[in-house]
Amino acid sequence: MDKNKKYRFETMSIHAGSQGKNANNALNPPIYQTSTFVFDSIEHVEKVMSFESDDYVYTRGNNPTLRLFENRMAALEEGNGAVAFSSGMAAISSVLFSFLKPGDNIIVNKTLYGSSYNVVTHLLPQYNVDYKIADLSYTDGLKDLIDEKTKVIYFETPSNPNLMLIDIKKISKIAKEKEVKVVIDNTFATPYFQRPLTLGADVVVHSATKYICGHGDVVGGVAISKNADYIQSLKFDYMCEFGGVMSPFNAWLLLRGLKTLGVRMRQHEKNALEVARFLKRHPKVKEVLYPGLEDFKGHEIAKEQMSGFGAMISFEINGDLEAAKKVVNSVRLAQLAVSLGDCETLIELPAAMTHRGYPKEELAKFGLTESMIRISVGLEDVNDIIEDLDNALSMI
Repeated sequence: MDKNKKYRFETMSIHAGSQGKNANNALNPPIYQTSTFVFDSIEHVEKVMSFESDDYVYTRGNNPTLRLFENRMAALEEGNGAVAFSSGMAAISSVLFSFLKPGDNIIVNKTLYGSSYNVVTHLLPQYNVDYKIADLSYTDGLKDLIDEKTKVIYFETPSNPNLMLIDIKKISKIAKEKEVKVVIDNTFATPYFQRPLTLGADVVVHSATKYICGHGDVVGGVAISKNADYIQSLKFDYMCEFGGVMSPFNAWLLLRGLKTLGVRMRQHEKNALEVARFLKRHPKVKEVLYPGLEDFKGHEIAKEQMSGFGAMISFEINGDLEAAKKVVNSVRLAQLAVSLGDCETLIELPAAMTHRGYPKEELAKFGLTESMIRISVGLEDVNDIIEDLDNALSMI
């Protein structure tokens, strides 16, 4: 591709980071399924290990397939570098550890993915890193929460699972005034719908397992930043030393997934909006949480910082926990499973599955309930998805 031309998103998702023709003129890049690389001489070793050469040493440090995936993700998020990880949680925990030391504290939004919540509230305190939990959809009191020990503000937007929207520009502006880093999980929106780095964030993380892959056959993560020096440190001081390296085969599968990210996200969103409207008018549904609905609390923020609303929906039925269980047990097309972003529609009870680490007696404080149902709307015919949900709701 012409490196001097600025291409659009879907072209970049197929071509960005490519280095001319592949070996033997193959259309698709090869999988460099090797643990180690050889040298021509000790002088060659010195050049590579002192970063005077872009050659490779060992796949834990880098690999051509991994590098292509990292470069493509950096381009799509409009960053200057990326680091691939073995999972989304490896990316999140490594980034947080890279900014925090004993005595520091971190501010997080009140609603987080369950494992992220556990890292912040259980793991980091073991290393004398404190935390503060806040409703970051209200920015007025944020300045008062930040003290001289605060180093990071971390949140998801939209958040998992209640789809809370947080104003990235406002949070980033406050953080920069206080010299605090902003780390954002962009898994739900993907770079197709939202690019936090362009809105002021310092680092973006993804569970690449989800929409980046899109096919439910990879576990991976990635972190992206505009700060190339930080990316170098994150890769060699944290990813390499903690050992959370992505396999070349998984990187290759993620590159395959990226090729269809744009077209998938458009169809996911189209289906989700129809499903959300169906649920909104259903007599057995009490509340629907979806950024694309005009009466959703964060709708205006979503319109401002996102180019689309995504495909995640959470809702509450007119009934108790047992009724919610009956709904998720009664679907036939949708699959009862954790994760999201696959071609298949997935349904779950977050409090019993992805967010079971939250204290049950305090769920409301975190914007959750035991009976909240979450749907990752897939790519099936939307009429079949709606009929499946309608049938399940008829069981209560």
